[in-house]
Amino acid sequence: MKNTNLNKQAGMVMVFALLILLSLTILGVTSVSSSLLQSKMAISMERSSMAFDAAESAIAGVIFESEDKVILADVNLNDPLSDARGGNQLDLNVQTLSCFDNNTWTNRSVTAQGLSKGSRHVATGDYVNQPAIDSWSKTAFLREQPCVGSSNVIGGSNISCHVFIVRGCGQLKDSNFVVANTLSASVFAPAAQ
Repeated sequence: MKNTNLNKQAGMVMVFALLILLSLTILGVTSVSSSLLQSKMAISMERSSMAFDAAESAIAGVIFESEDKVILADVNLNDPLSDARGGNQLDLNVQTLSCFDNNTWTNRSVTAQGLSKGSRHVATGDYVNQPAIDSWSKTAFLREQPCVGSSNVIGGSNISCHVFIVRGCGQLKDSNFVVANTLSASVFAPAAQ
């Protein structure tokens, strides 16, 4: 009788030990899976942040070039806003300013060489090499309008505000998505006749 009780108790201890071992295994697998998922999310956020930085740099590159006194003084060079003003007008009710439309809008890029005075930034190349990231912008002319709040400054003059839209785009080369940001810029300029 004692031997049977001992066998039953040993069997119960074995079942109990196996249940504890199974629980610990499930807990460990769940912990590892959660850790891997969090790691993938962190990498994705970092990559998205890097692409956003590239898009912001592309917008800053347009502003940098549009304020470059060397380019503005050279009759043979146009800054991105002047190029866009000479091109087709963008109608936001019908068209979009896409990062992938290579024919319609004024294109600029920012490479690892950075921005330099007196240069039109149209060269191709990576914004960052490790990981490889592209950074480019599209600029389009939206409209000419009266300058809000400027009547006291330029009242009666032949000046209007030329409104542009600049879209900065950033993409990791092995990624399927592009991160984009948009800036609206208004420039005082002579009114069109």
